[in-house]
Amino acid sequence: MNKTELILSVAEETGFSRKNVEIGLNAAINLITKALAEEEKVQIVGFGAFETKTRAERMGRNPKTGEDIPIPATKVPTFKAGKALKDAVDQ
Repeated sequence: MNKTELILSVAEETGFSRKNVEIGLNAAINLITKALAEEEKVQIVGFGAFETKTRAERMGRNPKTGEDIPIPATKVPTFKAGKALKDAVDQ
């Protein structure tokens, strides 16, 4: 399911217009992104939690030349599924 299909499904499920659902979904995505950029954890009870983790600097290898190259430390977003989501998927 892509974003457009999600918007259509939510619109059908709720009876709201596609435009209103799109506005709400975009706002939710923007707020989650903003919170993660500020290193805040976002928990949605029954669904899961989004947070950022720091990936340490490490050495990598250029596959073309075989030369060792440093890969800098970076922050990456992570998602941990909640129990209700895990249980729903497992059935």
